[in-house]
Amino acid sequence: MRITSRGYGEEGRERVTVVPENVDDLWHLSYVLEPGDLVEGDTTRRIQRNDDQMRDTGGEREHLHVTIEVEDVEFARFANRLRIGGVIVDTSREDQLGFHHTLNVEERAEITIEKHFKPDQTERLERAEEAAENPDVAIVTVEEGEAYIHTVAQYGTNEYASFTRPTGKGEYARPRNELFADLGSALSHLDVDAIILAGPGFTKQDARDYLEDEYPAVVELIGATVDTSGVGDRGVHEVLKRGAVSDVQKDTRIAREAELVDQLMEGIAQGTKVAYGIGEVAEAAEFGAVDQLLILDTRLREERQGEGDWDVDVNHVIETVEQKGGEVTVFSGEFQPGEQLKNLGGIAALLRYRLE
Repeated sequence: MRITSRGYGEEGRERVTVVPENVDDLWHLSYVLEPGDLVEGDTTRRIQRNDDQMRDTGGEREHLHVTIEVEDVEFARFANRLRIGGVIVDTSREDQLGFHHTLNVEERAEITIEKHFKPDQTERLERAEEAAENPDVAIVTVEEGEAYIHTVAQYGTNEYASFTRPTGKGEYARPRNELFADLGSALSHLDVDAIILAGPGFTKQDARDYLEDEYPAVVELIGATVDTSGVGDRGVHEVLKRGAVSDVQKDTRIAREAELVDQLMEGIAQGTKVAYGIGEVAEAAEFGAVDQLLILDTRLREERQGEGDWDVDVNHVIETVEQKGGEVTVFSGEFQPGEQLKNLGGIAALLRYRLE
C-alpha cells in the first residue's frame, strides 16, 4: 500500500489518498471502508444519450472522475478487485449526480478516502504500507508420497499446488524423485522471495537434496527448514505457530494471530486469565484487565454497520482497552485462527489477571 497524501476535508473528516499495490491491500481497504464514507476515483460509466439525432444504443461508457458515498463494500478475492457501491455525490457530469454506481478498484488504482478514521483503521492502513517491504513467502510441506505449496498473504494462506505420488513398495509405487520433480517444477514457476521447507521425518531433506541438484535457483530461496508433525494445512499452522514466517516476513499478521489464538485456547483449557464472548470481554475491559483484545474482522465490520446482534458498543470496548494499556489485534476471517475465534463469538481477550 502506498499512502500518497493525507489531509482534511469537510467536518473534520480526514482525507487519505492511497494506491493499493496488491490483493492484500484491496483486502485491507475492504475493512477500512464503511457506509457513509466518501471515496473518490476514476471510473467508467454507461451513460444514456439524450440527443434526438442519435440512435439510442443503450448507452456508451465514458470515463469519469467521481466521488461516491459508500453503501456497500465487497472484496472480490478471486477477481483481484474491490467493489465499492454507493451514490454519486460529486462528478463533472452533473446529470449523473444521485445515481448509484460501483467503483471497481484494482491494483495500482489511486483512490481518495474521506472519513472519520477509527484508530484501528488508521493502524491497518499504516501496517499495509509497512508490509509493502515484506518478501513474499511460500511454505512447502512434504512427506513420503505428498507435497504441498502454500503462499502466505496478509489475509491468510492459499494452497498453490499439491502433489501425491505413491512411493515405497507395491504394484503402484513410483520413484520418489517424481514427486520432488513435480515440486521443483512448480516452485520454479512461483514468484516468491523466500521459501520455508517443512514436514515430518527426513523426506524434506531428501527433497532439498534433489532440488539442489535439479533446481538450484529454488534452493537459494529456502530460508528455513522446520520439523512439523503433519503436512498441508496442519503443517502450515505449525510453521506459523513456531514463528518461521516471522523471520522472513516480520509483519505477517497471521503468524501473530496463530500465536495469540494458541494462548487463548490454552487459557480456556486451563481455566485461567481469558475471557470470550462480548459480555465477558466488555466486563474485563471495564476492569482494565485486558492485556490482548482479539476480535474478528468480519464481526467488527458487522457491528459497525449495525448488522450484528451485540448489545455492547464494540467501539467503546476497543477504546476502553486501548485507554487502559491493552493491545488490540483484528483477526482475519480468512485463516484458521480467525475461524477458531469465530467459534468463540468473534471476540476474546487474554487477561492480566483472572476475574472472579
